Amino acid sequence: MHISSLYGDYSIGSFGKNAFEFIDFIKDKGFSLWQVLPFTVTDEYNSPYKSFSAFAGNPYFIDLELLFDDGLITKDELNSAKQLSPWVCEFERLGKERLNLLNTAAKRFYKCSGEKADKFISEHPHIESFCIFMTLRKQNSLLPWQKWTDNTVTDIDTLNMWKFIQYEFFTQWAKVKEYANKKGVNIIGDIPFYVNDDSADVWENRELFDIDSDGYPQSVAGVPPDYFSEDGQLWGNPLYNWKKMEKGGYSWWKDRINHTMSLFDGVRIDHFRAVESYWSVDSNEKTAKNGKWIKGPGIDFVNSIKEGHEDKLFIAEDLGDITDEVRSLVDESGFLGMRILQFAFLDDSDSIHMPHNYVKNSVCYTGTHDNNTIFGYLWECSVEERKRMLEYCNFNGDDWGKASPLLIRQVFSSVSNLAIIPIQDYLMYGSDCRLNKPGIAKGNWGYRISKQQLLDADGEFFKKLNRVYKR
Repeated sequence: MHISSLYGDYSIGSFGKNAFEFIDFIKDKGFSLWQVLPFTVTDEYNSPYKSFSAFAGNPYFIDLELLFDDGLITKDELNSAKQLSPWVCEFERLGKERLNLLNTAAKRFYKCSGEKADKFISEHPHIESFCIFMTLRKQNSLLPWQKWTDNTVTDIDTLNMWKFIQYEFFTQWAKVKEYANKKGVNIIGDIPFYVNDDSADVWENRELFDIDSDGYPQSVAGVPPDYFSEDGQLWGNPLYNWKKMEKGGYSWWKDRINHTMSLFDGVRIDHFRAVESYWSVDSNEKTAKNGKWIKGPGIDFVNSIKEGHEDKLFIAEDLGDITDEVRSLVDESGFLGMRILQFAFLDDSDSIHMPHNYVKNSVCYTGTHDNNTIFGYLWECSVEERKRMLEYCNFNGDDWGKASPLLIRQVFSSVSNLAIIPIQDYLMYGSDCRLNKPGIAKGNWGYRISKQQLLDADGEFFKKLNRVYKR
């Protein structure tokens, strides 16, 4: 469950008291892991997988009640931010109002404690670059950096706002993580493999990306036609210049991993298959169909980013068009591969995603943030898929909803070292609660839970699963 989906009163989940309550709740139900999505600033479609920075934090996750407790916003300002609906992230409203409120808090903070934020930023150069980037972006009418004409920071208020936001974000999160670890709950983060072309990452490190002299991508990332899209997925992210990356000892990626591991107890690396080979599409193409596979950096890259973090958990997202070479790389890396129950029944083959084929060095899921819920999948899949699925879990009734617990049990009872379910499958909700539909830009990422929904769900069922299968 991403932070954004957490219940609360201010349009989106946050790092406040409800995050601490959620940790207590899942611990009571026998869970020991909480997996989140990337913490990065989101794009215009609210996707955490396309950001202005691979290092900076999402300002919307800052808890407003904590700012009130610190005297940085007034009671009236706090009340004015109260949400209209608890059931969805109010992204449009957040975009119009939240930064203005945080800017007000920043001005008050800088009158008395600004040196704290300045010190934090000076110790995190990639985050400092982001703050400068966002300030220059505002000075240049929010244009992409390739079109900037003003490259000198003059808007000190905006710069201080972003410094304050980042300081507050990481200060608040550190307390949440510390609490989780004390409770015996580890938190798994998520790294998008690619970065946005209009980002501080590319702006600051142009030589590390496959861009032209004007800063525009020459070839872009994506995946060929697959389960999710018959045209493939054209992500549009610039590709890495792996020769330059290697020459520099993968230092940028090392910084990224070091930063991530300071925030979490483990990490899932999205689109890990690109480490072995990546899909390259000419930047002029309209779909991802006409791309080609190019060899990635391989095991040397893996060994470089693992250095110093050998005791941490790494999950390799090895889904999609996977070859024997990719599987060998995952095995050699020592990372945990992924198994998805919903992928097990797409055809009548003996798929690696069928629980009887799981291996210990893996993480199994009913589905990920890109999948339907397990209940929604049962209703929307083909007749043949449904028949295979119900037969597999030995369900003979007509009420398919009652099959969801049996399917979830398959994941918990498997040999995979870790078993993880989306919060929607904990609640056993349908496709109307789906978080993301890959290949469709709009209408995603807004799903939220309520506290009452958590309390009303069959928590004893999951408590028993965790106990019986020694999870």
